[in-house]
Amino acid sequence: MLSTAPSAQTPQHRTPGLVEVIGVPMDLGADRRGVDMGPSAIRYAGLRERLLALGVESVVDHGNVPVPVAESLAAEATKNAKYLPIILAVCEQLSHLVEETVRRGGFPLVLGGDHSIAIGTLAGVSRARKRAPGLIWVDAHGDINTPLTSGSGNVHGMPVSIALEEHSIDASRTVLVGLRDVDAGEKRRIRELGVRAFSMSHIDKVGMERVMEEAIAIASGDGEALHVSFDLDGIDPSEAPGVGTPVRGGLSYREAHLAMEMVAETGRLGSLEITELNPIFDERNRTADLAVQLILSALGKSIL
Repeated sequence: MLSTAPSAQTPQHRTPGLVEVIGVPMDLGADRRGVDMGPSAIRYAGLRERLLALGVESVVDHGNVPVPVAESLAAEATKNAKYLPIILAVCEQLSHLVEETVRRGGFPLVLGGDHSIAIGTLAGVSRARKRAPGLIWVDAHGDINTPLTSGSGNVHGMPVSIALEEHSIDASRTVLVGLRDVDAGEKRRIRELGVRAFSMSHIDKVGMERVMEEAIAIASGDGEALHVSFDLDGIDPSEAPGVGTPVRGGLSYREAHLAMEMVAETGRLGSLEITELNPIFDERNRTADLAVQLILSALGKSIL
């Protein structure tokens, strides 16, 4: 007769009591327009209701951080880092909201917007905790360019570098997962900085479970809180068509969920960021729905 007792290996999830949602409709960091509508699409996919159904006691939505639209701005003189001063000003506002959220015991859930917003999120988390968080960065791209190495000058390809320069993150506890489109300059910087990176080729060879075990071990360090910054282009376009910069050969639906489920099992997730959702290229809000599903997995939803 099979035992009905719970297994000793059953993971213990920790669903936050208070989730504070912060939208950042930023699209100044990329050439392709449309990701500024990402926060609205995720909300429209039932984010609040589904968080409450998961068991979150309270969801507070702070609305959107104001972001100027490109058409209202004068042409940028610095082509190597387009709109950088404006992006940094928006990220400073975001950082204060995130810092205040963490200090009062809330869980910051930041919705993008292009991935340049991570500059502000990471700064706020780091200040609030008085220590850089362990970072798991899920993305098709390295986002570790500088104005000198970037071929496009798009700041959404630079947030990891900027966060490292501002000491918002520590290279030894930063892990990049799902890479498959990395510039030559980024490859050099990853090696020189000692940032651990797992490409899709590596995931193909050893499997997502093993990669996430290593990623969590590296990012966790001595047990500090984890921050996950999830660019939806980390997922294959067949599953997530509505993204800013799609690249074939990405994470499968189940690999993406497994990554978030394993993070949830640690009980250490302290903040989460979802970026690069572009509703213009989506199919009936399909990618936004997937974004909400991944948020729920990260916050403790499990199959059994």
